[in-house]
Amino acid sequence: MNEIDHAATRAVTVLSVSPLQDDHACLRSIFSHSKWILYSASTMSSALRILRRREVPIVICERDLQPDTWKDMLGQLSLMPNRPVLLVTSLLADEYLWGEALNLGAYDVLAKPFDPQEVFRSISLAWLHWKHRFQSNRALTAAGGDSALHTMGRPAVAV
Repeated sequence: MNEIDHAATRAVTVLSVSPLQDDHACLRSIFSHSKWILYSASTMSSALRILRRREVPIVICERDLQPDTWKDMLGQLSLMPNRPVLLVTSLLADEYLWGEALNLGAYDVLAKPFDPQEVFRSISLAWLHWKHRFQSNRALTAAGGDSALHTMGRPAVAV
């Protein structure tokens, strides 16, 4: 395992994508009580620049990025070899958003204002899911299997 891969599987690293600086500030405050690493981006294009340079297992994306949406971010993430897990955030996290996000492939939805316990729970589970998928993909690749087939679905365990 190279150094970047090793660090990504040990450290909880998150990218917050939101045009709202309050989102970044709140997450920074929540993360300040942990050893987790938080990157911030205000647009999808700036988020993608970060993701091209760093292995980031978890992306927390505001529902409306203007002009983009969380669905656009999900589409871009799906093109990445070790695609990050997506958590969608919204002040209006209603049943429709939850159903749509989970059915389209997001891992979870976080309601705002952020509840620190919920943020830690959701991110912890998302990171474990990514880490398991990452390690399974490495094993399949080493064995000569098709890792793309293994990364398609959501976890069978309800969150």
